[in-house]
Amino acid sequence: MKKVVAMLLAVLMVSVMAIACTPVEDDTYEIALITDIGTINDKSFNQGTWEGVVQYAEEFDKTYQYYQPTAQEDAEYLSKIEMAINAGAKVIVTPGYLFETVIYTAQSMYPDVTFILIDGYPTNPDADGTSTTASNTVGIKYAEHQCGFLAGYAAVKSGYTSLGYQGGMGVPAVVNYGFGFVQGAEYAAKEMGVEVTINYNYSGDFAATPDNQARAASWYSSGVEIIFAAGGSVGASVMSAAESVGTKVIGVDVDQSGESDTVVNSALKGLRESVYQMLAAYYNGTFPGGQNLVMDASQNAVGLAMESNKLENFDQAMYDALFAQLVNGEIELLDNQAFVDEEGNINPDPTGFNEMFEYVTVIYM
Repeated sequence: MKKVVAMLLAVLMVSVMAIACTPVEDDTYEIALITDIGTINDKSFNQGTWEGVVQYAEEFDKTYQYYQPTAQEDAEYLSKIEMAINAGAKVIVTPGYLFETVIYTAQSMYPDVTFILIDGYPTNPDADGTSTTASNTVGIKYAEHQCGFLAGYAAVKSGYTSLGYQGGMGVPAVVNYGFGFVQGAEYAAKEMGVEVTINYNYSGDFAATPDNQARAASWYSSGVEIIFAAGGSVGASVMSAAESVGTKVIGVDVDQSGESDTVVNSALKGLRESVYQMLAAYYNGTFPGGQNLVMDASQNAVGLAMESNKLENFDQAMYDALFAQLVNGEIELLDNQAFVDEEGNINPDPTGFNEMFEYVTVIYM
């Protein structure tokens, strides 16, 4: 009996070893997206970018996958890029400025892989922010100050005179949104001859937190009528605060009207469109490798979500007329280079506008 048991165990061990040593063909994914630590359903930047990947891949029968880092650090981002490449990725899409130094490194490490960097340019961390974009990479930024301008103009035209701007981290894109918002409010206020105040803050994060909700709630209780929330998931905190008191929110990056009844419009970047266009360019042989692009109103890459617009006294005709002025260059705006210190660093403090503007007062908190 013992001999029989021993023989059966031996056979079983051999079988297990054979199974363990049998090659297993892993799934492969031709197009990959690495999130900026957020999720692909954040109703903001990651989601908008992911939607572009999904749209192109499903339309042209390409395999695709996303990878979500567990920490906000270059080493973790690079590990996810390596994971995607090992899984067969030929094209990697990365959303957000957090990937600027990562892609600078990755583009030379993996010259046979194509990188699409959304909202940033590959940047050398050891050379004072020098940008070098290799032939296998394209960097795309947006004219956020243009869609911020549209949002500020629309808010004031709709009768709001006590506004709030709640940004996330004070990075170039978020600064652009805020600077544009202030300028749009001034432009409309001047037309109407009304005085406007703007509470202005950067939360220092992109998260939905009790602190962010409490700040928004205090603004609303002090008389702020509408807040433009440009900070990823910070917007969820602002929406929660608005819901509790029945006030309004302007969303960001994608149409966020479905997230809360308080969202009356959203400032849009053409995230989905940009990714789709770059993937199409890659597959048809016209990929603009080595270039850093800025996408703006002239390319219909920024705007407002007019299909879900709930702002009163601001209709499609008004929007179209104002948008045409941006496209034609009739309205000149200051971007995040408006206030730069002696070392060339962006100063995100918008109060310099108070010396330039007649109808808007910015209260920087």
